[in-house]
Amino acid sequence: MSSEALLAAAVVGDRLELSAAGDWTADRANDLERLVMAAALPTQSPIKAVRVDMERVAKLDTYGAWLLERLLRGSRESGAAADVINLPDQFRTIVETVHQTTELPDPERLRRTSVLDWLATVGENIAEVGRSALLFAQMLGAVTFAFLRVFWRPRTFRFTSLVNQIDLVGWRAVPIILLITFLIGAILAQQGIFHFRRFGADVFVVDMVGILVLREIGVLIVCVMVAGRSGSAYTAEIGSMKMREEIDALQTMGFDPISVLVLPRILALVIAVPMLTFLGEMSALYGAGLVASLYGGIQPEVFMQRLREVISIDHFMVGMVKAPFMAMTIGIVACVRGLETKGSAESLGAQTTAAVVQSIFLVIVLDGIFAVFFAAIDK
Repeated sequence: MSSEALLAAAVVGDRLELSAAGDWTADRANDLERLVMAAALPTQSPIKAVRVDMERVAKLDTYGAWLLERLLRGSRESGAAADVINLPDQFRTIVETVHQTTELPDPERLRRTSVLDWLATVGENIAEVGRSALLFAQMLGAVTFAFLRVFWRPRTFRFTSLVNQIDLVGWRAVPIILLITFLIGAILAQQGIFHFRRFGADVFVVDMVGILVLREIGVLIVCVMVAGRSGSAYTAEIGSMKMREEIDALQTMGFDPISVLVLPRILALVIAVPMLTFLGEMSALYGAGLVASLYGGIQPEVFMQRLREVISIDHFMVGMVKAPFMAMTIGIVACVRGLETKGSAESLGAQTTAAVVQSIFLVIVLDGIFAVFFAAIDK
């Protein structure tokens, strides 16, 4: 078959028959441009239909597919119906891809008013929230079932993976957690002293910092950091495996992806986050005590004595009880977003962003629910 690019034209009634042949590739650009320009219909044309026969095309690249799309689109703009026939299977994907990426906006979409756009966006967001809630519930059920199966048959559990994940999300996160919580505690103490000093009540900053850190701020800051650090990593790891079809390979070999990939990661978070919360709270209190001593003139002995008077074990337990529930929420959301990744880098980035945003949002919502609950039982 000749490699020369050809485009023969024949008029049959009110239909234009175009027969393409040869190599429709970028190295034939000059010839192809000339042929396509010659085949383009004038604005006022008696031709009602255009049919392009691609059976004799030997090679086709993106440039050739773009020229074919331009030819079809120009014919349609002239008022003629245009289609392609006898397109070889090996070229079908590239032609469809070029058509989708160069598709014009829907005229109906362009004519919609801003109010309709806003209502449509609200409806789509509500539907997406419902779908995310359903996926979360499905993953929670799948993880619970996998945990019960492992509890019944412990030998099937991947303890090596669990230890590795605890090291990644727990031990290696200690420095950044200590630094951030130290700074948060120091800032709270400085702001508290600055305002309490007007009333001569500097020492009451210990009450404020102690209760806030142990009950709310400590666990909240730690979980936000874990969501941004470990949650995004979970989504990226599982999403990359989904893109490379490694998860499909696991299923083909008879392994359950929930038991192999998801369960060890979630259990690692449930174990590591309470420990990080404890270390973060101690670091925040140390930062607050240091600032109280250097900035507020409150001696360390006075700080510790006042802390023992106003803080009870209940305050400490309230913060620690929240930690595993928040950790499970972060892990489930991150794994769900990873499994929802499609086959493109854009999808992976979008799912990673969604995992972090949804995790932080749900952690704050969960913290509010716990605050109402503990207030109701007077804790």
